[in-house]
Amino acid sequence: MMKLLIVDDEQRIRQLIIKYALFEGYKVAEAENGMEAIDKAQKERFDLIIMDVMMPELDGFSASREIRKNAAIPIILLSARGEEYDKIHGFELGIDDYVVKPFSPKELMLRVGAVLRRASANSPQSLEHECVTINNMLVDFTARKVTVDNFELDLSPKEYDLLFYMVKNRGIALTRDKLISEVWGFDFFGDDRTLDTHIKLLRKQLGDYAKYITTLRGVGYRFEKE
Repeated sequence: MMKLLIVDDEQRIRQLIIKYALFEGYKVAEAENGMEAIDKAQKERFDLIIMDVMMPELDGFSASREIRKNAAIPIILLSARGEEYDKIHGFELGIDDYVVKPFSPKELMLRVGAVLRRASANSPQSLEHECVTINNMLVDFTARKVTVDNFELDLSPKEYDLLFYMVKNRGIALTRDKLISEVWGFDFFGDDRTLDTHIKLLRKQLGDYAKYITTLRGVGYRFEKE
């Protein structure tokens, strides 16, 4: 049975999420601030963390950063703020999803399920050993590593997923709907701006190799062959 850590300084929100998580068959634990979340994540194994952003003692961004130093646990952030900067900051930290308050508990559980399925599907055990070399860029699907000029890139989980999918389908025009469906899942509740944000971040990480990602106006994107 998968176990979730619910982190929010408001007890009523924790109880609401816990109620729905238990109904969906998850085991749950809770924490009321970022420091407590880090402590629990170090002592227990969790399959996913639902984390509020604005909390006393330590905010959700900082707590997520510390947790990710020791374990690649999928994280969904909750925030009353929906500014693009906050979303970009979260995605740069490798956050798997971002939900703005007030939210639907049922929708949140659908997002939890989608993130867990993607995490399972993209685990090393589910991938055949395969590498692709493009000039001095090495994309290692099994090791989940990308190196450029022998320097390993520090990509977020979603940036890895997006790059891997595009490289596997290089030379093919990929519509926006296709990318969102394949990388985020058919039950993704976000919008096209999420895809554009990740493409922008990925291009920044790739440096000179960003030229391989071509924008197809009115269609989507294509990762070019050499």
